[in-house]
Amino acid sequence: MSVKLRLRPTAGIAVFLLSLPAILPAAAEADEITVFAAASLTNALAEIEESFEAETDHDVVVSLAGSSALARQIQEGAPADIFISASPEWMDAVEEDDLLEADTRFDLLENSIVLIASGTDAAPVEITPDIDLPGLLDGGKLAMALVDAVPAGVYGKASLESLGLWEDVEDQVAQADNVRAALQLVATGEAPYGIVYATDAVAEDDVTVVGTFPTDSHPPIVYPVADLNTRDIPGETEFLEYLRGPEAKAAFEGQGFVVIPQ
Repeated sequence: MSVKLRLRPTAGIAVFLLSLPAILPAAAEADEITVFAAASLTNALAEIEESFEAETDHDVVVSLAGSSALARQIQEGAPADIFISASPEWMDAVEEDDLLEADTRFDLLENSIVLIASGTDAAPVEITPDIDLPGLLDGGKLAMALVDAVPAGVYGKASLESLGLWEDVEDQVAQADNVRAALQLVATGEAPYGIVYATDAVAEDDVTVVGTFPTDSHPPIVYPVADLNTRDIPGETEFLEYLRGPEAKAAFEGQGFVVIPQ
């Protein structure tokens, strides 16, 4: 007579096997993070987005525009997770509406504004109250971002007013929706000169920086960043920390930004 042996797990082994799913680490879930950012950050954020996604498997969706337009969209309920503004004032407006996650706001970057000319062989000029800006334009337009809304335009107008030049060129200003659009007006030759951030000029081969506006002629150009309180996902915190890290620092500095020590 043959005997068949059947192995049965002991009670202890059975309990262990049943508990395996509970004790094994759960796979981290990838988040989709929507970042609203000033248009002047276009090139740096493209590099940061690629490296962050490669390191974390999170998906970053960057929406670029003038800070004023982005702030208004956030105030109207746009589903953004993180806001990087080119001016403290527009971040203040969002914060005053209680739309920021507490204790997540910090100043990330500094920038400067420059006078650019179309082409690659324009002569340098010294930007002082004595500059003949209308003569330099010679009937052409001065491209700027919206001077009463977009930070680059606001800073540019403030500097021209401080130097006593605004009234001389006000009628010749061609206003664009954001600073990158103003940059393109000069790059394509539609405007002979323009006022943009120094970092924008770095990103365009078809313009020449002919002068830098004195830092004391306009408010400090600071880029604050914050987590919006629309939702709470791990990817938001990871991205904010990444912006403080060495990879992001290298990307920002490569585009001419000054990274503010944290």
